[in-house]
Amino acid sequence: MMKRFVLLIFSISQFLIFATAQTEVSRFVPGTTLEGINYFLPQTALRVTIVAEKYTTTPGELNKYAFRYLRIKDVPTTASTQWAIKTITVEPYGVPDPEKAYSVKVKSKTIAPLVSLTRDGIILSINTEATEEALPALPEDIPAPEPLNAKQYMNQEMLSAGSSTKLAELCAQEIYDIRDSRNALVRGEADNTPKDGEQLRLMLSQLDTQAKALEQLFTGYTQTSTEVFSINYLPTQETEKDVLFRFSPLLGVVDKDDLSGHPIYISIHNTGNLPAKVEVPTEEKKRFSFLQKKPSTEKGIFYNIPARETITVFDVNQTYTTQDCSMGQFGYTEILSTVLFDKNMTTKVTFHQQNGGVKKLEQ
Repeated sequence: MMKRFVLLIFSISQFLIFATAQTEVSRFVPGTTLEGINYFLPQTALRVTIVAEKYTTTPGELNKYAFRYLRIKDVPTTASTQWAIKTITVEPYGVPDPEKAYSVKVKSKTIAPLVSLTRDGIILSINTEATEEALPALPEDIPAPEPLNAKQYMNQEMLSAGSSTKLAELCAQEIYDIRDSRNALVRGEADNTPKDGEQLRLMLSQLDTQAKALEQLFTGYTQTSTEVFSINYLPTQETEKDVLFRFSPLLGVVDKDDLSGHPIYISIHNTGNLPAKVEVPTEEKKRFSFLQKKPSTEKGIFYNIPARETITVFDVNQTYTTQDCSMGQFGYTEILSTVLFDKNMTTKVTFHQQNGGVKKLEQ
């Protein structure tokens, strides 16, 4: 299910430490103690939400008399359940990438940055506050309405009928009487036809409900409910046809390994517009130092250049959704130079929580 995040603001030496050295960044090693901040870059996971409708059919207790008394054919004689997919939606969210864990060590003579992290340690911003983005709440299930209770519309003779045959005969006769009364009201021929249009509408509605309740004793009824399912999917590689889950018309959403359902696939492929790494001209390096390629000393703040991917969810009969999404694990990593965060700079950076790319940079 959906994970919710909260904002953690790390305060280091009351956010400001003035001196002459630079902020040092190194690879995060679990268990290592550093006087600084450990953070992750995200990889992009997908929450797949399936809204399915469930149709539950219940036969009427007088179903074998449906044709004899009401001339209705092919009524259900056994209970059954059918499922159908209504919609499928895909929503990206960020999860920590264990291969992209880093530490920012604050040394003396440096302005220590104000860093915002998610609860799971994904970097959100530097020197500015960022609001944690939570996935939207899942849609609510919609239960089926309660079926009509035919006994509420039976007279004493029906309730005391000694056999199914007698009950069917009495119910059928009552249904015909209700139809005659309704027709008389519509034509204005009934003795008690109301002159007020709203009152007439109410009387017709009550007659329709009574007739429907009694007819369901013969025809049965189908209840429709809506159920919501959620699947978390973390792509580790691009794919043309990976089984996301399976769907059974009899059982609904089932596990991807459950062969009782037919497969619902997901494809993820690059759109081909990933920016290439660019060598910055010498005269521009200082001005655009935050775009420089990662140096061997690994000093700076790492961020992702996410790849743009097209995501499609489909089966052999139809496509349920297609959308573009920037994904951190299929791009590459760059560094924001420590020059941007020295004591003479007030650089503010906000990152995309879902993919680790730079969202906004202000100097």
